[in-house]
Amino acid sequence: MKVLIANIGSTSFKYRLFDMSNEAVLAKGGYERVTDYGDAIEKSLAEMKASGALTRLEDLAAVGFKTVLAKGILGCAELTEDVLKAMEAMNDVAPSHNPPYIAGIRKFREKLPRTPLIGLFETAWNANAPEAGQRYAVSEQWCEWGVRRYGYHGASHRYVTERVAKLLGRDDLRVISCHLGGSSSIGAARGLRSFGNSLGMSPQSGVPHNNRVGDLDSFAIPFLMKSHGLTLDQVVKAMNKEGGLLGISGVSNDIRDVDAAAKQGNKRAQLALDVFTHSIRHWIGAFMLQLNGADAIVFTAGIGENRTEIRAGVCKDLDWFGIKLDAQKNAVVQRGQEAVISADDSRTKIMVVPTNEEIVVAREAVKLLESKRK
Repeated sequence: MKVLIANIGSTSFKYRLFDMSNEAVLAKGGYERVTDYGDAIEKSLAEMKASGALTRLEDLAAVGFKTVLAKGILGCAELTEDVLKAMEAMNDVAPSHNPPYIAGIRKFREKLPRTPLIGLFETAWNANAPEAGQRYAVSEQWCEWGVRRYGYHGASHRYVTERVAKLLGRDDLRVISCHLGGSSSIGAARGLRSFGNSLGMSPQSGVPHNNRVGDLDSFAIPFLMKSHGLTLDQVVKAMNKEGGLLGISGVSNDIRDVDAAAKQGNKRAQLALDVFTHSIRHWIGAFMLQLNGADAIVFTAGIGENRTEIRAGVCKDLDWFGIKLDAQKNAVVQRGQEAVISADDSRTKIMVVPTNEEIVVAREAVKLLESKRK
């Protein structure tokens, strides 16, 4: 059974083709600065056929998507028009994510009208967290309207939690996973079940992102609108496009550029790194208290897997908790490598585990297909 996983960004398209009989990757690739998803999809399908990975389009059992948010849908679902409309209903909550995904899915439907299109929503993993961790202190009516902590990066936090359980040979672990990249979140799990997530109702929340603000007092919005005459659209744009690492540093939304500027003495760039690290530590501390400790703190995604200095900053001065990073182990981690980077006498394992969101989506797509057949 061959399953294609499509990862759609606001201006990017990446794909990975799996043979689900053994979960082997048959083909992968992608495009940046995409202006026409139909063209990118056409080229990708042609690449897979030319390489021999895909003989006929009919050989595709499904196309899976790491969809973000839909009204009233938290798990895995076939992407019918009704589901796409449920996604559109939440466009204002996920303005950087939902519109490009919806556009890309509709283009796939045009190209592959007979192939099931399946979405694993990013909110699925956190849907099983304790209710107290999902609830805002709002009225019951607001809660019924959908104002709640959804949590995102579910496929990544799930993969990391399950992978750490396998590596350490236990399924009763308390795991704090740090998905750090262009978009970042801190997740907590007890056993093989989500316990909480730093992201709330929208992907806008939690720790600072590349150019999205992260957590912000809600009263900042009416304050800016009334005192400085900003429109709601201007505020939303600023929070989504002009905040995060970019907003603080004034240099870039890419942590590599921010780090380079900081090393050259740019104080705003250094502050951006400090705020980012401070927020990560804040969420790790909160989850350690809720979990009564942690068996493993895990770094994953682009920044988590590749930025030695960020990992060191996050783990600095945790001796009181018995958590100790081994600086030498941390310094030699190679890209794509799984590694334990804690000191031998550390109470908590500190690990680097490259994430694999695509295989989680592919597995859930297969489960959905099999359940429909039964």
